[in-house]
Amino acid sequence: MLEKTKGVVLYTTAYNDKLSVVHVYTEMFGRTAYAVSLSSSRKSARLRTLFSPFSVLEMEVEHKPGRELQRIRETQPLLVFQHLPYDEAKRSLVLFLSEFLARTIREPEANPGFFDFLVHSIQILDYLEEGTANFHLCFLIQFSNFLGFYPNVERYQQGDYFDMMNGIFTSSLPGHGYFLYPEEARYFALLMRMNYQNLHLFKLSRTERWQILERVITYFRLHHPGLGTLRSLEVLRSLFD
Repeated sequence: MLEKTKGVVLYTTAYNDKLSVVHVYTEMFGRTAYAVSLSSSRKSARLRTLFSPFSVLEMEVEHKPGRELQRIRETQPLLVFQHLPYDEAKRSLVLFLSEFLARTIREPEANPGFFDFLVHSIQILDYLEEGTANFHLCFLIQFSNFLGFYPNVERYQQGDYFDMMNGIFTSSLPGHGYFLYPEEARYFALLMRMNYQNLHLFKLSRTERWQILERVITYFRLHHPGLGTLRSLEVLRSLFD
């Protein structure tokens, strides 16, 4: 059955000598894998650009429930980026976040709310002029809300610990080893005040930003054990003084 849907490319892998598999988070079907012919022809060079991470597409697809690899009949860009492909720092963030999503989103189920958030976030990143260095931190915390473990900051007070297992701040030392001491918990509480409009107001050093990211990743791993090792993580180490 032919269907029309929008989609965000996560990543592409080789399938055999003639086909590649494009993993796309779609508006109608959630995460879906599509078989695409990507040879060395001029047309295929265009398709490789079209299917680069975080490309936002309009697609006509042949969708059969239960089939491992679906087919794309027609596709074209839904968004034409102005800055994203030409900014090294933003490209590195795209590689990191697309890998992060690929390792955490497994279910082939539609979530229109998350799809809208994802497309909106990509649009923001494309045009963002200030605060780019904090974008991925804000994105990941907002993403945790869609996965069901957004931290509860309603009762946070300075000096609290952050209980990473339960996603809460507490004045007493948790009875397990997965918590942050008050100094690091303060940074976690700071993240809850971030949004895409105020990113530039958070003046963090490279060391502080890296430590926060490591704690955020640990928090995700506790609640989403399938996250695994992120190969693109090292790319971020040299960015954002």
